[in-house]
Amino acid sequence: MKKTFLRIIAFAAMLVLIAGCAKDESGGRDDVNVRVGSLKGPTSIGIIRMIHGQENSNYSFTMETQPDVLLSSMISGQLDIALIPANVASVLYKKTEGGICVIDINTLGVLYMVSGDHGIKGMKDLEGRTVYTTGAGTTPEYVLRYLLEKNGLSDKVDIEFKSEATEVAALLAEDETAVGMLPQPFVTVAVNQNEDLSVVLDMTAEWEALNNGSRLVTGVTVVRKEFLEEHPDAVSAFLKDHAEDVAFVNSDIQTASGYVAEAGIIEKAPVAAKAIPYCNIVSISGSEMRTALAGYLQVLYEQDPSSVGGALPVDDFYYGAE
Repeated sequence: MKKTFLRIIAFAAMLVLIAGCAKDESGGRDDVNVRVGSLKGPTSIGIIRMIHGQENSNYSFTMETQPDVLLSSMISGQLDIALIPANVASVLYKKTEGGICVIDINTLGVLYMVSGDHGIKGMKDLEGRTVYTTGAGTTPEYVLRYLLEKNGLSDKVDIEFKSEATEVAALLAEDETAVGMLPQPFVTVAVNQNEDLSVVLDMTAEWEALNNGSRLVTGVTVVRKEFLEEHPDAVSAFLKDHAEDVAFVNSDIQTASGYVAEAGIIEKAPVAAKAIPYCNIVSISGSEMRTALAGYLQVLYEQDPSSVGGALPVDDFYYGAE
């Protein structure tokens, strides 16, 4: 009887050991399926290795072309994590009455001035010109107007809006003296199709030259607080995986560009390879995230409060920031 009891104890201990090893191999995450949504563009490029290997992971991914679809999915609980425009995250925070928080910045500025006029070296060189762009009433307009204002050009530069980036690119192809502001990857596509065009101004660099304490932020990653409270290990695991994906994309551009083309984000891998270095794909979290994002949202709020949901988010919006 004593030997039988000892065998039972030994067998139970072995099961506990096996279970412990299984947990270690999974990185401490639970078996929950994390539903992730992103936009077709740079934010999806930053998680492209996860998207590529999702059949063998705890993630399921949805890629959309419009942020409104991701917002409604987050509100209805159909998504757990979403990679969305920075100002849209603030709007979602307001709509859900604080039901989401930001866990990292995934993309910095992706806006560039493109022209065949290589005499443009700085913002001051835009004086008396017309800038063609998209995004009337959205962040590209607010960014452009803010930079013009800070450079004393508010009433010295005309802005003409087009409905699509392809319209701006077509106009630039017709008139090499024209100036257009485009986001990546449209910048790379336009320059790739017309050797007379080139990037004349990096709007992220122009923003940072102001030393206003913020950064030009394009995309952030948000999580439903209910999901965060129920599955904190899964969220921590995603943050780790995201940081590793960002490092992969920025260091192994050739492999990443193949995944990007395969996912249909950019049609051709060679074009994707040229675009990736200019997409400013990052994984910034904690206090650094808060400083960069809060300053950016403050700028947008001062231009148009409705662009951030009518009010600036409070402390619980910024996950992991002290």
